[in-house]
Amino acid sequence: MAAPHASRKVYTGKTKDVYALDTENYLLKFKDDCTGADGVFDPGMNTVGLKIDGAGRACIRLTKYFFEILNAKGIPTHFISADIENVTMTVKPAKTFGKGLEVICRFRAVGSFLRRYGDYVKEGAELPAFVETTFKDDAREDPPVTKDALAILGVMTPDEYEDVKALTKEIATVIKDELGKKGIDLYDIKFEFGKEGDRIVLIDEISGGNMRAYKNGKYIMPLELETMVLDG
Repeated sequence: MAAPHASRKVYTGKTKDVYALDTENYLLKFKDDCTGADGVFDPGMNTVGLKIDGAGRACIRLTKYFFEILNAKGIPTHFISADIENVTMTVKPAKTFGKGLEVICRFRAVGSFLRRYGDYVKEGAELPAFVETTFKDDAREDPPVTKDALAILGVMTPDEYEDVKALTKEIATVIKDELGKKGIDLYDIKFEFGKEGDRIVLIDEISGGNMRAYKNGKYIMPLELETMVLDG
């Protein structure tokens, strides 16, 4: 199936590029670039550290799989369709919060949470679907931002924050349960949200590149996760 006609590139990202279509929708083109440093993959990093052949295809396959589950449950997303062959996804337009906000749901103490709070928690300790937000700001290393600060800065109202927080927990739990069917433990996952009119919707992707998943205590790399979920 041929990819939809893309009129112009509007954004070049670390792991995907965005094109405005002749319609009002957008096309996301996934790449094989992955976040990390010194050739080591890390979903928490904000720089491209390596290229993994097939990473883009694995990303879009999992994204399609999870977004279709969420859409079927009536959870609002920007997802319309995906073209695996061309590694593209067609999405509805949505306005981001500020210049971009990442919302993390944590079920275990790993990554930056552990680096920040290691004096108070052991690695891998269970967390109660803890939600935190960070700005997408490479220069400032994606600084954490609180509910009050988001309101003061005019990025998000307190009510919008609570809606995003509730959606984050709901979506993360759906994905956690789906992975659990394969014997996979979800430790944490990162989302992005936007507004379609007055409605808050999940945007971007849901893939091995924005989550930490483990099996029998061993971290699962993104390409391996895609195979375990979809082909296992």
